[in-house]
Amino acid sequence: MFCPASRRCLTRLLRDPARSYSIPTFLVPAFSQPSRAQCFSSTAPAPSRIGGTPISIPPEVTLNLIDLPRTQLRGRAKEALTAAIEVSGPLGQMTLKIPSFLNVSHDETLRKATVTVQDSAIAHQRAMWGTVRSHLQNYILGVSEGHVCILSLVGVGYRAFIESNATTVSPEYPGQKFVSLKVGYSHPIELGIPQGVKASTPQPTRILLEGVDKEAVTQFAAEIREWRKPEPYKGKGIFVNGETIKLKSKKIK
Repeated sequence: MFCPASRRCLTRLLRDPARSYSIPTFLVPAFSQPSRAQCFSSTAPAPSRIGGTPISIPPEVTLNLIDLPRTQLRGRAKEALTAAIEVSGPLGQMTLKIPSFLNVSHDETLRKATVTVQDSAIAHQRAMWGTVRSHLQNYILGVSEGHVCILSLVGVGYRAFIESNATTVSPEYPGQKFVSLKVGYSHPIELGIPQGVKASTPQPTRILLEGVDKEAVTQFAAEIREWRKPEPYKGKGIFVNGETIKLKSKKIK
């Protein structure tokens, strides 16, 4: 804390630093600048860096804008979906619905797509800006290259098989296949493969999931992982996409 005399000297230096002979010459410009209030908010005033980044479109992918019929939503006008983007590629076709306050511009010459928002100062619009842009990029990658999830089964006797028939669950659609897990349970574990997802076992301890929809692929991978989550003492479990876990030391009483 400053004593009253020190405070008076500091105030006098800030008011008239040029007349004071106790300040070195090279410090006079610093004291002569007017004091500015510093903002301690951690929120960036700049617009969304993810939402404003252009998306590169491969030559084999096409975008088509579709107008949706307008619907009346009481109290939820900001959620109204007025348009959709149809993304077509060599691996399939997907449709992304966008709210009314978002606009997607497609430059066919530069093969770029840009997502813009009406008012970036509104929190809801700013949040959906980057979300819709990420969904659109995932759709473009899905129809052109596809999404992959690799599951590793770590444990003694852990195995996985792809079967055409199941005894514990019934098929949801014709031709559905099932993933059979042996991960330490006494009863069989059979999971139906969702439509649009392709599963294979290149090794007995590896499961390869492929699909156009990233959400469907990762959701099915999470359902498989739920049956044997990685535990931190022996390092056993089902790991997704190179997942690692820090091992703990055993408790000795």
